[in-house]
Amino acid sequence: MSAEEYPKIYLYRRIVRAKLYIDQLFAEKIDLTNISDEAYFSKFHFIRLFKAAYGKTPHQYLKYVRIEKAKELLRNNASVTEACYAVGFDSVSSFSGLFSKTVGISPSEYLDRQKTVKEKITKRPLDFVPSCYAYQHGWTDNSNFEEVKV
Repeated sequence: MSAEEYPKIYLYRRIVRAKLYIDQLFAEKIDLTNISDEAYFSKFHFIRLFKAAYGKTPHQYLKYVRIEKAKELLRNNASVTEACYAVGFDSVSSFSGLFSKTVGISPSEYLDRQKTVKEKITKRPLDFVPSCYAYQHGWTDNSNFEEVKV
């Protein structure tokens, strides 16, 4: 390994370490100071390096992770309030606003849609299997299936 490559790998490892820190502690009260300290960088230098590596600032990435985790919780029937606090938000209104802006629909609408999809899967499971795959396995009629518990 040349002397030129070592610093780049070392810097990248520190940035990855900070990303993993966000991934692990997204629900905690972490901020830019905590995250940049984890990578041993000044805040402003860290923001530039993180954005160059991941295409988002650390704060944007933290919001992204929180919203993705909230979507997962909502898909698993958590209430909007439960999802909000479980992913680290302090207020349901700020959570709902960011969720709506990011996802395009409110968290309660997202939850309702997930429930509707689960009901449809339960009633007509073959509608959610590619037809070529279903045909290959002899699954051509939803009436052959008992209700599926999702």
